[in-house]
Amino acid sequence: MPDLPPTVFVLFGATGDLAARMVLPAFDQLDRRGLLPRDWRLVGSGRGERSDDDFRHLVRDALAEHGDGEPSPGLLDRLRFAGGGHTPEDPGQLVDVVAQARDELGDGVSLVHYLAIPPEAFEGTTRALHTHGLTEGARVVYEKPYGTSPDGFRELDELVHSVLDEEQVFRIDHFLGKEGTQDLHVLRFANGLFSSVWDREHVAQVQVDVPETLDVADRAEFYDATGAVLDMLVTHLFQVAAEVAMEPPASLTPGDLQEAREAVLAAFRPLAREDVVLGQFEGYRDLDDVADDSTTDTFVAARLWVDTDRWRDVPFLLRTGKRMAESHQVVTLVLRRPDGPVGAVPGGGNTVSLSLSGAGELDLGLVTKQPGPDLALAVAQASLDLGKVAGGEPLPAYASLIHDVLVGDRSLFTTSAGLAQTWRAVRPVLDDPPEVRPYAPGSWGPEAAQELADPCGWALGS
Repeated sequence: MPDLPPTVFVLFGATGDLAARMVLPAFDQLDRRGLLPRDWRLVGSGRGERSDDDFRHLVRDALAEHGDGEPSPGLLDRLRFAGGGHTPEDPGQLVDVVAQARDELGDGVSLVHYLAIPPEAFEGTTRALHTHGLTEGARVVYEKPYGTSPDGFRELDELVHSVLDEEQVFRIDHFLGKEGTQDLHVLRFANGLFSSVWDREHVAQVQVDVPETLDVADRAEFYDATGAVLDMLVTHLFQVAAEVAMEPPASLTPGDLQEAREAVLAAFRPLAREDVVLGQFEGYRDLDDVADDSTTDTFVAARLWVDTDRWRDVPFLLRTGKRMAESHQVVTLVLRRPDGPVGAVPGGGNTVSLSLSGAGELDLGLVTKQPGPDLALAVAQASLDLGKVAGGEPLPAYASLIHDVLVGDRSLFTTSAGLAQTWRAVRPVLDDPPEVRPYAPGSWGPEAAQELADPCGWALGS
């Protein structure tokens, strides 16, 4: 672990839901593990007026509900709050509070801004940081979605690059920080069992499946302005698909990993309208802060084509939705039935699945002989809990990525060029979306989505 300089973190949206659920518990985890600088301050920024003690009580409550209970020793003493908002016209209290925190820490202080705010606030906050002298030498973390349309992405990107160098910008996608996603690298490139079948000759389908049983009642206003395509497809699912589809990098260093991931993003064929199914769960329009005539998608399934020699004509099936039958985060390779003397085989076999939840789990679906006197075939499952691998302790995704920001490791962050390719691939669906179909809560989504996975069918819910 490198010797990190004293650091001031500024958390925009510090009193919001994302901060409470994800960001603040991540700081607590990093502090408990000794992965933060020896001396640091966390400045919460918000529009309202709060004292430092008020902010400490808010953080304590957030960690009690979403973290490990009591804050790590000393964490609360490092918290400060800057109220009054932060706009190009009015810096609020932030400039003064950051200056005070820097004075407390001494020389050589690093500055990290974390924008845990709605995407429509990125532009104003970015301008304000520049206007009030808070960008020089700083690192800036942007939550997703980075833009809400291809044109909006381009405008935001131009603004960001006018006041920041690319090396200062960290566009966070917490799916890339998951232990299971990172396991994709090692399992594929360090094990001949997997690397030898990672291509179109052996794989019939790739499925990236993230169904959720949760609804959106606690953030309905945000969700109704966003939807599943922007919230999940153009961000998480495309990035995980690129992790699966990329060519072997020259090494696992940050630059080589980024280059390999973004080369394959450029090979994503733009989505065709007939390859996308949108849905909305019944009862969604009854939620508070949702319009009575809302056509927002709470479900999306897409058939993506990757135009490389390795994956040509292999469908990548991406699916996510709210209020579905089960919750999972899983990547499945459906293997082709090998040539030879075995005829028809039962469904569910010939699969390699990696769960991205928690510390990750590897599952193999194998066709075996059913015990007994006859040569009958059956399917067996073999599982390996990667969290039980000796010698390590997994980090939550947000904690892992915040640590990478601190050390300047960009391997799990997407560049401007990579995001431009994802917007290019999704643009046809945004410009001319298919109809949004209703589906029953507790189901696997609209029936039309099942047809996208023919002839193999979805590994989950089939």
